Amino acid sequence: MSTISGADATRTPFTTSESPRRVPILWLALLATPVAAASNAAVLILGAMSRSFDVTTATASWLVTVFGLALAVATPLMATLLRRRGTRAALWLSAAFVAAGTVLVAVSPWLALTLVGRAGQAVGGAGMMAIAMNLADTARRMGVISAGAGILGAVGPLLGERLTDAVSWRAALSILGVTLLAVPAVSRHTAPAPPAEGRFDARGAVLLAALSSGLVLLPSNPLPALGVVAVAALLLAPHIRRRPDGYVPAAALRSGLFRGSVLIALVLSASYFTLLFAIPRLISDRAGWSTGAVAAGQMIAMIAGSASTLLFAAVSARLGRTWVRAVLLTAGALAVAGAVLGHSAPVLLVAIGLAVFGATGANATQSMAAASAVPDRQRPTAIGLFQLGYLMGGALGPALATTLVLR
Repeated sequence: MSTISGADATRTPFTTSESPRRVPILWLALLATPVAAASNAAVLILGAMSRSFDVTTATASWLVTVFGLALAVATPLMATLLRRRGTRAALWLSAAFVAAGTVLVAVSPWLALTLVGRAGQAVGGAGMMAIAMNLADTARRMGVISAGAGILGAVGPLLGERLTDAVSWRAALSILGVTLLAVPAVSRHTAPAPPAEGRFDARGAVLLAALSSGLVLLPSNPLPALGVVAVAALLLAPHIRRRPDGYVPAAALRSGLFRGSVLIALVLSASYFTLLFAIPRLISDRAGWSTGAVAAGQMIAMIAGSASTLLFAAVSARLGRTWVRAVLLTAGALAVAGAVLGHSAPVLLVAIGLAVFGATGANATQSMAAASAVPDRQRPTAIGLFQLGYLMGGALGPALATTLVLR
């Protein structure tokens, strides 16, 4: 149990008769990676968004938090749809959510309706990510997707700032539409799948969504969020015992490999997304850099960290599970230490580089480990739940950064 075997590293996460041909990895990357750019495009434009709606920066940050929360909650839902209805149905439904949400973001004059648009974008993005990760059949291909997401995430803040200056912040929040370019090509590699047997576990889905939402809202609304978490957990536990093959498979929760993979992804993701929003303010305050210099420096550091994921994912099977996890956790710990103790821009930029390497490396390697911990028929669901853990970090990060640094 101390290594990731070659079989685990190359095993297909989701194979059915509807996937007769392997989808080229570049199409999968184009399908999934714009989600990272769409999420991170708001990092440097919170001020522009707050002025547009005449609200505080903390209020405007809900455009980021809602995106991350909806992305996290929708991921296991879309993974379940993928398992029950097949890739083609999930793909086109996701495309519809992306298109409708992007239109709302582009034209809505009200913050509340814009938040609905961001949520719609996130639901569609969750589907695109679930499809891409289930069609990536090796750790190396998963590494390409994770590294691509990290690189586009790195470019996202600067791209968002440039689009805001040239057009508007609405254009910056509409870049998720790029993912629609990959939909026809991916669709050609799939065929309609027969409906799955059995009832959809709606109760399990609702309870998990409530639990996830409560956890994400803990930093900003601790008392009510804690109550939601407690109630949802108390109701979900007996439900899983009654429906062991339901929305939350009991086999996954019983597996130490699955639990450990999800926990590592959650911790490293939360650390990365917190630093992603906090580091620009820290560099500005501690080193006096301009916004443009901060954006360029952070982008370079994050691209370097993301590119390192490609090599790390390729050699992860030979390193063994223990060493893989040790490298990832060490990188995450050094990133936090650098952010807390560093008072120079280079140290802070190294911190964000290490943080993105830890998060994207965990996404690439631990998702394969989590998928290998359950029976084949539950692998799409396991990957969806793993992504829920990872993306919860993305939703927690902006809230933590706002609480700790941005107020």
